[in-house]
Amino acid sequence: MRPEPFSLHVPDESIADLRRRLAATRFPDQAPGEPWAYGTGVGYMRDLVRYWGEAFDWRAEEARLNALPQFKVPVDGIDLHFIHVEGKGPSPRPLLLSHGWPGSVFEFLDIIPRLTDPARFGGDPADAFTVVAPSLPGYGLSFTPGQKRFGVEAIADCFAKLMTEVLGYERFAAQGGDWGSFITARLGYAYPDRLPGIHINLMPIRRDPQMAVDPTPEESRYLEELKTFLKEETGYQWIQGTKPQTLAFGLTDSPAGLAAWIVEKFRTWSDCGGEIERAISRDHMLANISLYWFTGAIGSSFWPYYARMHGPWPIPDGETVNVPTGYCQSPHEILRPPRSLAARTFADIRRWTELGKGGHFAALEQPDVLAGEVQAFFRDLGY
Repeated sequence: MRPEPFSLHVPDESIADLRRRLAATRFPDQAPGEPWAYGTGVGYMRDLVRYWGEAFDWRAEEARLNALPQFKVPVDGIDLHFIHVEGKGPSPRPLLLSHGWPGSVFEFLDIIPRLTDPARFGGDPADAFTVVAPSLPGYGLSFTPGQKRFGVEAIADCFAKLMTEVLGYERFAAQGGDWGSFITARLGYAYPDRLPGIHINLMPIRRDPQMAVDPTPEESRYLEELKTFLKEETGYQWIQGTKPQTLAFGLTDSPAGLAAWIVEKFRTWSDCGGEIERAISRDHMLANISLYWFTGAIGSSFWPYYARMHGPWPIPDGETVNVPTGYCQSPHEILRPPRSLAARTFADIRRWTELGKGGHFAALEQPDVLAGEVQAFFRDLGY
């Protein structure tokens, strides 16, 4: 399992094909009422498709990714892609970063320098990490057509092999959001001897509206929030978790369809006040969407949803994650459970921070804040 250096170069023909498809987009009519009331707004998509096809510079975003050392290595039957940046400090510590859906390693391009070279941003060199950021199996550059699919448990096992058997890190820290938080939690549960602690920015606890028999006011607030989420915001989970192949046809063939499916999540889940670009730049969002398009990986990226709906919870019933845990909660996160409920799954919560700004895509929206939280947590652990 020897890593081979990797650099991304999308063929010119693929870029030209994308632009042709965007120019030929057939748009639906806008349903009555507010433009975003029933999903992605048609007016916004018309403007985004025009920008994507005429003004977006894929080569510039590709160069941002290629500025970081990248590798591929065969692990568990696939060619796993990962970024590996050595830290600059007296004793950099290995840190595994795991992204989620609809994300990619593009999420981490701003936070990685803050973690690997904190002195460059006014921090302490003693807080430096050596960062390993893989593309999740089935996502982006860790996908080839026809490869096997991975759920959370299998991804965690794959990443443990990458860190220890491939890269030689007997102990390593881990951080993640979205599916990355589930993967990180699973690593803490399954490999407690290898992880001094974990940090997450989405709390991956069971989503059961009846989980508290005699709820406190804070728990009642969360349970109402959860009921609304389950009713209004989980349509994507049901189709991705039950009939992912059917959806993949449309999103693999239509770049506008792919973008509309993903853009709605960037708007709903970020702290943007209804305008995505207030929280996440258009170019950064399109870099992420373009990677799904060029790799053809949108269908395989759905698999953790299917595995989750047709298998057990990643942390078994009655079990807990016992490694020290840090957590930061953004005010516009998808769900914001109270510490009392989180403690049922995470038995050793050492740091719990409720941020004043930000949403689900913390590494994109608030890279300085998230980097500071990760550094503070592991510093306090003595790692």
